[in-house]
Amino acid sequence: MYAKNVWKDASKEKNESIFSFNEDYKAFLTNAKTERMATKEAVALAEKNGFKNLADVKSVKPGDKIYTVNKDKNFLAVIIGRKSIEEGMRVLGAHIDSPRLDIKQNPLTEKGGLAYFETHYYGGIKKYQWVTTPLAIHGVVYKKDGSHVDVAIGEDPTDPVFGVTDLLIHLSADQMSKPLAKAIEGEDLDINVGSIPAKGEKEESVKKFVTGLLKEKYGMEEEDFLSSELVAVPAGPARDYGLDRSMVAGYGHDDKVCAYTSLRAVLDQKDVPEFASVVVLVDKEEVGSIGATGAQSAWFENTVAELLALEGKESNLAVRHAMANTKMLSSDVSCAVDPLYASVNEPHNSCYFGKGLVFNKYTGARGKSGCNDAMPEFLAFVRKAMDENEIHYQTSEIGKVDAGGGGTIAYILGNYNMYVLDAGVPVLSMHAPMELVSKADVYEAYLGYKAFLLA
Repeated sequence: MYAKNVWKDASKEKNESIFSFNEDYKAFLTNAKTERMATKEAVALAEKNGFKNLADVKSVKPGDKIYTVNKDKNFLAVIIGRKSIEEGMRVLGAHIDSPRLDIKQNPLTEKGGLAYFETHYYGGIKKYQWVTTPLAIHGVVYKKDGSHVDVAIGEDPTDPVFGVTDLLIHLSADQMSKPLAKAIEGEDLDINVGSIPAKGEKEESVKKFVTGLLKEKYGMEEEDFLSSELVAVPAGPARDYGLDRSMVAGYGHDDKVCAYTSLRAVLDQKDVPEFASVVVLVDKEEVGSIGATGAQSAWFENTVAELLALEGKESNLAVRHAMANTKMLSSDVSCAVDPLYASVNEPHNSCYFGKGLVFNKYTGARGKSGCNDAMPEFLAFVRKAMDENEIHYQTSEIGKVDAGGGGTIAYILGNYNMYVLDAGVPVLSMHAPMELVSKADVYEAYLGYKAFLLA
């Protein structure tokens, strides 16, 4: 059902399924604003669906449901298939990090009687979009004694929120004459966190009052920021969008929408698959997929080796065979055509709201730099799976040839010689504090991922 509108074709029953599925997705999006939070949500869903921790598994057989976590920021779930993992897997891979403001390691300052947390933005953002936006602070603080405290401020209606102030319009003539990229500088994205001075203190009295609050609530000293991981993200829940409630507005659709639909596609599977069904959720995609928790980490490969060992196959060659025989969808979002900015798209090779799951043969920038460029043999395989299951799908590029571009984790897994294709959900206002998706596309992605796993 190539490039047909989902809503026009949907029965009453399917419409109900679309809206019901998205209620669950909104709850996930609200509670999974960071990688740690998303991993925690994934574990809860996996255990609810009968998946067991890999650390407790001694052997495997077809139909076994297993999950594992890496450093609280990566998640993998697998249903063991009838065929050995060495013969290949069906993998859905998504990332669970999103653009945000990271709080620096020495963040607390006082300026003009106000206390601030200094930040360093993470991922590609338009900096001007992050001013005057209510922000919440999430993360973890580790102390030298090995203990830690979780931090979450700004989500409960009774919590305070935070933000970056902007210059009033009356005095903004110089600011507004600058290009958008320069109107707000990265070093100016400081978050205001307080204004009450500590009694009896002559210097940095507001900063000291804030320090006292942190000591009282979290038992932390100022130097504990050195071993903290705190981030500022838009506050508040995901919401229905539009008079018809056909869309979801929220922070982090890129790439929680593909992470959730991929996760559910595996967790909801009832039958024993021929090939192992796998969902893998990774970190650091927005900054190059690097580090111990990024897609370039050896963690996924090591997990495959562990699963093969549980089959009684412990050779490095078996791992190589498993990776090369695998078929994977790199589940990541695509930029939907925005009619208000349609000039950056080539209409015949772009994706649209309401037309279902999006396949990108290649991403990259301009001359396909940094792309995976999926094999046509694999595209034919995926098309067949979609058509046999009446899945609505479309194909797309990321804008016009010379307009810019972007990347995913596809090329990294392609390095293992496996077939990989980018497949995801169209998004409007991508990388903004509030992004939009169509509920129809979210549900169709879920159905498409399920079809792929059993193909």
